[in-house]
Amino acid sequence: MTSPSARLSATPAPPYYAVIFTSLRTAIDEGYGPMADRMVELAERELGFLGVDSTRDQNGLGITVSYWKDEESIRAWKTYLEHAAAQRLGKEKWYADYALRVAKVERASTQTDPKTRLN
Repeated sequence: MTSPSARLSATPAPPYYAVIFTSLRTAIDEGYGPMADRMVELAERELGFLGVDSTRDQNGLGITVSYWKDEESIRAWKTYLEHAAAQRLGKEKWYADYALRVAKVERASTQTDPKTRLN
């Protein structure tokens, strides 16, 4: 994502799955922002997609966590053609290093500061 979200993803009660993508960017930008935005736009259309939280620091270290209903939804997203093209570009030019982890969320809790809630 090119800009941080003002809100955290609202996920349902567990269980569900989290795909954790940690990356270190290269100095090459060439279309990264628009591609990242496009991937979120496409994921939001996928059956089983629950939300995404993403951040990147000034040194290029980023963490994106996408939330999914089940492992079948994750597998379907992994094989989506436009997503596969973005993965290839990431490996070729955007990421110096990355790690992908999939976890089952069994417990979750949230807290919202009352001063920041939108009514």
